[in-house]
Amino acid sequence: MARSALTTLQVVLCLLSLAFATTPLISSNGQSTTIPTWKLQSSSKLNVDISKLSSPSLDTSSWYTLGSHGTLMAALLESNAYKDTDLFYSANLQKVDYSQFQVPWFYRSEFALNATQEPETHFLLSTNGVTSRADVYINGKLVADKNTQAGAYAGHTFSITDAIKDGTNILLIRVYPTNYDRDLALGFVDWNPYPPDNGTGIWRDIDVTRTGAVSLSAPRAISMKSGRGDAVNLSLKVDMQNLESKEIWGEMVCTVTDPAGKEMEQHPAMNFTLPAKAAKTATLNMTITSPQIWWPAQWGSQSLYSFSCVAYTTLSKSAITTPTKFGIRTVTSTLSATNDTTFFVNEKPFQVLGAGYTSDIFLRFDIEKLRAQFKYMLSMGLNTVRLEGKQEHPALYSLADEMGLMVMAGWECCDKWEGWAYNDEGSGQKWTAPDYTIANASMRHEAAMMTSHPSTLAFLVGSDFWPDDKATKIYVSALQAYDWQAPIIASASQRGFPSLLGNGGMKMDGPYDWVPPNYWYGSELGAAFGFGSELGAGVGTPELSSLKKFLSSADLADLWKAPNKGLYHMSTNVSSFYTREIYNTALWKRYGAPTSLPDYLLKAQMADYEATRAEFEAYAAKWSNPARPATGLIYWMLNNAWPSLHWSLFDYYLHPAGSYFGTKTGSRIEHVAYDYADSSVYLINRSLDKSGPRTVEVELLSLSGSRVSSQTVTATTAPNHSKKILDKVPGLDKLKDKDTALLRLLLKNGNEILSRNVYWLSPKPDVLDWRNSTWYSTPVTSYTSYTALNDLESANVAITSTSQGVGNATVCLENKGSVPAVFVKLNLVDAGGKDVVPVFWEDNYVTLFPQEKIEVRVEYSRSYAGAKIEVLGRNVGSQVVEIGK
Repeated sequence: MARSALTTLQVVLCLLSLAFATTPLISSNGQSTTIPTWKLQSSSKLNVDISKLSSPSLDTSSWYTLGSHGTLMAALLESNAYKDTDLFYSANLQKVDYSQFQVPWFYRSEFALNATQEPETHFLLSTNGVTSRADVYINGKLVADKNTQAGAYAGHTFSITDAIKDGTNILLIRVYPTNYDRDLALGFVDWNPYPPDNGTGIWRDIDVTRTGAVSLSAPRAISMKSGRGDAVNLSLKVDMQNLESKEIWGEMVCTVTDPAGKEMEQHPAMNFTLPAKAAKTATLNMTITSPQIWWPAQWGSQSLYSFSCVAYTTLSKSAITTPTKFGIRTVTSTLSATNDTTFFVNEKPFQVLGAGYTSDIFLRFDIEKLRAQFKYMLSMGLNTVRLEGKQEHPALYSLADEMGLMVMAGWECCDKWEGWAYNDEGSGQKWTAPDYTIANASMRHEAAMMTSHPSTLAFLVGSDFWPDDKATKIYVSALQAYDWQAPIIASASQRGFPSLLGNGGMKMDGPYDWVPPNYWYGSELGAAFGFGSELGAGVGTPELSSLKKFLSSADLADLWKAPNKGLYHMSTNVSSFYTREIYNTALWKRYGAPTSLPDYLLKAQMADYEATRAEFEAYAAKWSNPARPATGLIYWMLNNAWPSLHWSLFDYYLHPAGSYFGTKTGSRIEHVAYDYADSSVYLINRSLDKSGPRTVEVELLSLSGSRVSSQTVTATTAPNHSKKILDKVPGLDKLKDKDTALLRLLLKNGNEILSRNVYWLSPKPDVLDWRNSTWYSTPVTSYTSYTALNDLESANVAITSTSQGVGNATVCLENKGSVPAVFVKLNLVDAGGKDVVPVFWEDNYVTLFPQEKIEVRVEYSRSYAGAKIEVLGRNVGSQVVEIGK
């Protein structure tokens, strides 16, 4: 392939590599650091004599340059051999030469070490994520071969003391091509096209540590109630390894700081003796009499303690751990008679409302993008993120701790991870003896990394299928070895379970493609009862500004002119989700045939909003159902690995649209919701501290603006509880089949509006054919009709905005006319007309009744000179309003 000119980043990395080649990477015992830069090249371009590749005089100027980690494709992108803006455009990804990744590649790093032979000095190399197999060499000496360094999550620590030199050292890693069906890797199923390299490469950091006679693992904290009031007993554990061929003794001392950063008075300490080459776990105990408890964000504060330990040995050398943050909290679960799991956080029943996360298609990790994604989750009212075999970097768990999101982690489906004899669906090869060894190393590495994080809710050792008995025992033993304190779940489905764990208490009955809102209020499959581990209506249509970044003009035309056509930016061409046919059939029937691309997209956003709102509302409404509570929901999916046309709550470019704001409305902490099945109304309270009298104003309005019915309901709300407060919305029986009416529900605490919710409804329901359901959808035999929306009279909406300081503004919308203003969307752009992202709207895609006035706050990352708000609705013409005018 053609090489581009060096980018600024490459120049910086080259200069850094030169600096690190002469300045010692680490200079004293107790220090650990990450390999800062790499050079990469294909074995097809090299003489693969390891001694020559390990020579300091090797010319690597033609090699690709990479930072501390990255897959092969990530490295080529960072080296400017490709641009993701080009790769993601239309079907360009197909043009990449996949054959170049069918041979091994070499990662090479030069760094200096001060390797003078001081007593009790040792060097260690830690791999944390290489996918999927690699040979590891230091200065030409083999440290580990591909049979040892195998498995994407199988992190290992190797002694390299005998291989390092004083001065320049060469770390050489040969990575082998990854195959999802053969290797325990990070795979993609039908979420998006497979990356050309299948994720091959060093995807997590590799670390070098200099230590004394004793090496220490990352410490972990385990807290339990003491039985004496609020006090908790805290166990601080560190794995110790004697690296010497003689007995070592000494003292371990730990320092603990409270959430305010103040060092606590107690300093847990212990004496230790380690025989030659022996390993042991040191346990130091203390009691915290008045602990500060860690809570999920919607229930309380995220109090985080920190501790570190030092081992003083006979020759006064020390081994030091890096500070570990931890939270004091409990997570448990119960299984009902109907095999439904309910989680408890700090002994409070915890309804999971979350979504499934995916890594970037090239496994690139951007902590600020993740922070924005997590902030979007909290803004939507979600409380849990599910990781299905995309365990990500340690920073994800730390960020979840900091922000108050629960994390439900686990292994992935549909490939080698579920290569069981009883799996009649997956493509993975069946497990052999080495796979169990790799699985053990993988689980132990992830357990060590995750166990102290208070955000951990559970680990699912299976996804679509449960692991066999041998693998289950390995997984459970590994988790227990690292003091795992959260539930271990057999799988995300009801297909079966190992006897050691029992039923996982989760259902995976779909849907994954479009279903109407009344589906969620049914009594079958994915409807709102039990714990739905992955389900959704398949929506997530990006707005036009994002679509133009990855679709050609012909692709854009296909969206509304060829509604049943296979689309490259859906799932793969062998997937059930390669087309938008089910979705588009419903859109055409319910909203009317689109007349243009903008018309299609506006109708699509209404359909997406309607779909996600109903799903999250139904589960929240049925939380306290005495017959069979809805205990949890993981929406499929949160985000996309690359620009996609479905399965997301915000698009790849972090632009929120209909699916986002439908979820945000449906997941409010205090809320009132309409039941599409029986026309009742529910009062929802997801807090732990809000209670008392509430009023709900129920008003039904015709599209012409005339009132059909009006009623005020008084009710009392209770924390963490939902209940039906109105059996039937009055006036719906007055509508004719082709009518569409608007239902507004206002939840108030005195004069304060806690929730405002507007539905568009027709008396003719969507009729579901439950008996002919598939694993991904339920057919609809008769559709409701909202085509009357196409004949709306124009509304007169006045819009003003006020700046509230850097990154904050308030938008005021006032409907001055006699007809409702339907589905008015607001979009913040900079002076050049580009979307401002991330952006956090208090509400959006709003419908205003005649003479109604609302204010909507918006928050964004920084001040944008000339920032404007674009406004458009179903019957509101396009307007642009500058911030502050």
